[in-house]
Amino acid sequence: MLDLSVINAMFPPDLPEPADWERRFGPRALPEGAEVTRFAPSPTGHLHIGGLYTAAVARALAHQSGGVHVLRVEDTDRSRQVAGAAEEFSRLLGAFGLAPDEGGVAGDGDWGPYLQSERRDVYLSHVRELLRRDRAYPCFCGKERLARSAEEQRAGRSPIGYYGRWAPCRTLAPEEAARRLAAGEPYVVRFRCPYEFPGRVRFTDRIRASVTMQDNGNDIVLLKSSQEELPLPTYHLAHVVDDHLMRVSLVVRGEEWLSSTPVHLQLHTALGFEPPSYAHLAPLMKAEGPSRRKLSKRKDPEASVDYYLAAGYPPAAVQHYLRGLANIRLMDVPTAEALAAPVRLDGMRPSGPLLDLPKLHSLSREFIASLTPDELYGQLLAWAEDHDPELASVLARHRGLALAAVAAGRPEGAPARKDLDRWSCFRDRYGFFFAELFVSPAADDDRYGGLDPESVRRIAAGFAGEALGAATPEEWYAALRALAERHGHAPDTAAWRRNPEGWAGPPSRVANVVRVALTGATRSPDLFAVARALGADEVLRRLTAVAG
Repeated sequence: MLDLSVINAMFPPDLPEPADWERRFGPRALPEGAEVTRFAPSPTGHLHIGGLYTAAVARALAHQSGGVHVLRVEDTDRSRQVAGAAEEFSRLLGAFGLAPDEGGVAGDGDWGPYLQSERRDVYLSHVRELLRRDRAYPCFCGKERLARSAEEQRAGRSPIGYYGRWAPCRTLAPEEAARRLAAGEPYVVRFRCPYEFPGRVRFTDRIRASVTMQDNGNDIVLLKSSQEELPLPTYHLAHVVDDHLMRVSLVVRGEEWLSSTPVHLQLHTALGFEPPSYAHLAPLMKAEGPSRRKLSKRKDPEASVDYYLAAGYPPAAVQHYLRGLANIRLMDVPTAEALAAPVRLDGMRPSGPLLDLPKLHSLSREFIASLTPDELYGQLLAWAEDHDPELASVLARHRGLALAAVAAGRPEGAPARKDLDRWSCFRDRYGFFFAELFVSPAADDDRYGGLDPESVRRIAAGFAGEALGAATPEEWYAALRALAERHGHAPDTAAWRRNPEGWAGPPSRVANVVRVALTGATRSPDLFAVARALGADEVLRRLTAVAG
């Protein structure tokens, strides 16, 4: 073991002791049984929907137990950082109603800082403590030496790592290590694994119950190269120290970390910490033909959280869907009920849930249909202000028309039509209500169902002359039937079916001309309701534009 004076000389002289950090980050005053959970992403790219899923589950487990949910940014790998990614975490979590109780870049909370790059002294204190306990040691092996060892291990089909005869610095004489430190040789600090020949380890996972696997036998790096201006710890040490000092009681994370749990348990023991409970979530899957594969950031646009934000899925519907992925029992209940129900770890499966966008569309459609017109308008406007400025400007100027548009054809107190499953669909479904967004289809447009352009013009002109005086739905549709007869079309569908050869076509062809002229679509809400919302002047303008 290195002499204490040598160890202390490796660190700043005013570095606090671990006990100082224990006093500063004391136990939390929470009810018995309350869980402290954390979402701890690395700022190495866009937030994955699997990350949002993890955050949603962890946050729900904390809140339903009366606990606290923390956002911690694990940014010790500076070589892979993406500028602005850390700030994006807080923005995206907030946008989907999953803001943490403390943490993030802003650092709100008494257990911060919440960026690991700002907690360097915390980690150095604990690295020094491990060296003092002879549970860690300096390693002077360079990249070339490590590469040769890895080649030998691959050739001999041995596990890749720093152990046994491939770990020369583990048995380096303290005097030799002190000499090389004094000479300024670059080094890393490695964990001294407690086992030369590791056996099996058993631990409890809150989703998988009892797990048995090969224990860690590798002397992993704890502190990166001393050649760095500010050497930072590796993920393994940093997150163990932070989970302890932030008083995290339940670690919810992806199953890719399951294989690292043995080394994390070893580190907790070496530092004298009580380990938290672990729950490893299975990855989200995507159907590909008859098989499944993991959702891919590179292949699948729906893997990015920004995809859902740009598309305009309501945050409550996304939350509902994520909870349903965790606990299938919550998928087919109303959104309010799903968000109020607890998420149960014992209801989660160790196999990955399938990301099913049609199901999300269905939940989103039901949620939007449950909103009052005022609620719908407010949520739509908020989305448009960030993602469709032109639509936002129109909505802000024409609030009354927007409310009339979504209420068109809907009797007082009746449920809304279920024709919106994302805010980005509003333009296609309802944009025709706004003159600024509407372009009248020309008479030769295919949407008129193959009618010759001259017939389209005559029908549009004829209806412009008759229907504007209609004050009731009955008068409106009577004028439409009369117009159909004047142009040789049957007055009703029954008459057309009785004698199709006797008419130029069914009345629906004439109605379609008016519908397309007013809405630009072959399907729309009730035409009279649409006309009433547009107003007589706008109806006349649109019909005249088609008539020419």
